[in-house]
Amino acid sequence: MSSSRPAVRLSIGHVHLKVSDLSRATAFYHDVLGLEVTQRYGSQAVFLSSDGYHHHIGLNTWESRDGPPSPAGCAGLYHVAFVYPTQGELAQAVRRVLAAGVALEGAADHGVSLAVYLRDPDQNGVELYWDRPRAEWPKDPQGGLEMGTDPLDLAALLQEG
Repeated sequence: MSSSRPAVRLSIGHVHLKVSDLSRATAFYHDVLGLEVTQRYGSQAVFLSSDGYHHHIGLNTWESRDGPPSPAGCAGLYHVAFVYPTQGELAQAVRRVLAAGVALEGAADHGVSLAVYLRDPDQNGVELYWDRPRAEWPKDPQGGLEMGTDPLDLAALLQEG
């Protein structure tokens, strides 16, 4: 897709999720995924991050306390993705997920990245992934990026780190 406008440089600052049970959601994102709690807003919101950033993810019950998950087939968040800096750190995160009894929904080798898919306690989609170095990203014959969805060798991943 080409455009006459110059590309904009940006990064995603944070994602804010509506959750039904703040303690349960905080335990998942802190204990299972390994994010640090940076701030609490009473009993209604928690902010979590990695590496000292103010927050990568916000959790709140402002409109959703004790509510059901969003029904399938409706518009909304497909998943939030967390990129780990090394393959070993992704493997450690997946081991924590499995140890917590969280079921995996899928795992894929996208050529540019290795990815594992699951659901948080409110049934929001979560992707945990590691990007391969850019020099290793697959290219099509014209030099464009060529991502795929091949099976991920989960057993080999879990041997990392």
